[in-house]
Parts: sequence; structure tokens; C-alpha cells
Amino acid sequence: MFLFFSFFKRSAHAIDSLNERIGRFVSWLTLVMVLVTFCIVLLRYLFDLSWVMMQESIIYLHGLVFMLGAAYTLKHDGHVRVDIIYQRCTPKIKAWIDLLGTLFLLLPVAGFMLWSSWEYVMSSWDILEGSRNSGGLPLVYLLKSCLLLMSGLLILQGLSLLMSEIVYIFEPGTKHG
Repeated sequence: MFLFFSFFKRSAHAIDSLNERIGRFVSWLTLVMVLVTFCIVLLRYLFDLSWVMMQESIIYLHGLVFMLGAAYTLKHDGHVRVDIIYQRCTPKIKAWIDLLGTLFLLLPVAGFMLWSSWEYVMSSWDILEGSRNSGGLPLVYLLKSCLLLMSGLLILQGLSLLMSEIVYIFEPGTKHG
């Protein structure tokens, strides 16, 4: 049983580290998004210049921040939760709620997102889909691929959460979190 829990701990740590690195990288994209938006506004109102590519880059950055930051947010417990009951529970009950929620809500929804977006993303790759706007970014297929990445990272973080909660619930003396 010790090897089982040890494997879970190592696996959860590896997944957490991956999502931590991705989340920290993605957080810098918010700064880039602000700076690009500032440049767009300056160029438009001071110099009467506008480039579709710059404007579309904001959409790309926004999508990247939200899609690739979702697992990081879950890791840091920053997701939306109905706290009416949860906040008053003991740590063991919270662990059970997290375990069951992950098993019956998070993993099935993330799995469905992965499954249902697969064909959508692959058809975009088949034609190397680009912007519909003249002068836009030619990388729509890469942005759509983030749907698969988001789903995969959420599934991985869900597995990490699941393994951590199992260890906490069933291994005596383990601290929560």
C-alpha cells in the first residue's frame, strides 16, 4: 500500500509542477496582452493606424490565458465553488467532496471537451485554417489546438487532485493540501 501512495504522491507532484510552470508562463501573457492593447490604442488614436493582425493577437492571447491557465487555476483552488456547505466541512469531508466532484464532474466534463473538440481541431489542422480577415493571423488552427491542451491539462490536474485526495483520505497522518 505504501508504494501505491508513494506513486500517487510522485505523480501528483509531477503534474502539479507541470501546471505550475505552464501557469506561470501564461500569467506573463496577460502583461503582453495589456501592452499590445495599449499599443493598439496609441496607434489608432494618435496616428490613425490599425492592423488586424495586432487586434487578432489580443483574441489569441486572451484565449491562451484562459485555456492554458484553467488547470493552474484549479491547482490553486481558484475555480468557482458553491461554498454554502463546503466552507463549514472538516478537511476530511472537504477531501471527499473534492474527490467525488473530480471523479463525477471534472473528469467527465474535461473528457467530453477533449472528445467533442477533437474533430473540430483536426479539421482546422487539415486546412491549416487562418484568419477570415484580410491581414489577420494565419494560425487559427494553433489557437483551436488549445482546446485539446486545456482539456488534457484539466484531466491531468484532475488526476493529481484525485490522487492527492485519495492519499489524504486513506493514508494515516497525511496532511491535506
